[in-house]
Amino acid sequence: MARFGMTTAVVLAALLFAVPLAQAVEVGGVRIDEQAKVGTTDLLLNGAGIRTRIFFKVYVGALYLPKKTNLAVAVIESKEPRRVVLHMLRDLSADQLFGALMDGLKNNHGEAELAKLKPDTDQFENLMRGIGNARTGDVIGIDFSADGIAVAFNGQARGNVASEAFGRALLKVWLGDKPADGDLKRAMLGG
Repeated sequence: MARFGMTTAVVLAALLFAVPLAQAVEVGGVRIDEQAKVGTTDLLLNGAGIRTRIFFKVYVGALYLPKKTNLAVAVIESKEPRRVVLHMLRDLSADQLFGALMDGLKNNHGEAELAKLKPDTDQFENLMRGIGNARTGDVIGIDFSADGIAVAFNGQARGNVASEAFGRALLKVWLGDKPADGDLKRAMLGG
């Protein structure tokens, strides 16, 4: 009986070490998973960092891709699934959250581009305002694909914008020539 118990324990230990455990990293006190899944596509954490405004820590932003890259244009132009996850470090009203994202769109696009994106931007605004205020600890996930974007709030699907062009535009908020936070851009690109 003791021999059976020892053999079982050895087999169980071997199985535990054979199964890869989910890895995580910590950024700004937030646990960031090293892997994610969008549909049937497995994604890897490309990088994560802290978005600051003035001297306030706003959120930890994480970028997930099918394969790692440090090239912003490759991420923006990709047709493969991608994900940006925002882990809130402070409370933001719906106006503050959408306003900051809108500032990022304006900083990276001219008036003509913004005019073309207006219907999609309006749809995104309605979606974000439907989420309401974001509190410390809340998590906003934005999945990007050739079909556009899908938004989740604390793991619950909240809606989508079926526009690949809008998805590319939104990625520029973090990865464009005039990102919301240059240090966050570098961190998301693995720098």
